[in-house]
Amino acid sequence: MPKLELTIPDNSLSEDAQQDLARDLGAALLRWEGVPNTEFFRSITWVHVHALPAASMQTPGGVADPHAVIEVSVPDGALSEKRKAGLIKEVTELVLESTGWDPEASWRVWTLIRDVPEGNWGAGDQIVRFQQLREAAMAEREREGSGSEKVAATATGKRKVRA
Repeated sequence: MPKLELTIPDNSLSEDAQQDLARDLGAALLRWEGVPNTEFFRSITWVHVHALPAASMQTPGGVADPHAVIEVSVPDGALSEKRKAGLIKEVTELVLESTGWDPEASWRVWTLIRDVPEGNWGAGDQIVRFQQLREAAMAEREREGSGSEKVAATATGKRKVRA
């Protein structure tokens, strides 16, 4: 159940580029988390793009150079340090490519990763446990590997049949 938020100046991306970037950022997050890129996991991986007026992105000296902040929230333990480093590199490259910003300006893309402690993430009306997500990922992998019907644990712990 990762969540990624991108804050960027509103004049940095066309509407199509914003949608493509949101999709690509979500796919990168799934990949680095190591979960299957299936409909189920795509549906619970949210990407929010906050396109702010450039004048509202300030430094103490005035309007800042165009920059982006990527905030990633994942369950504690979902990303090793190696996976975090890979995610940071990939999302930075995606933002630079989408905006057309010079790769030398990669310092203007900040990525903040928040590991949400066990018991501090909820969905629906209950706490979501990291083990539930692991079990759901295993079930999704099994389902992908065979054409048969499998029982998959949802993130909320309820079970449902997935064809």
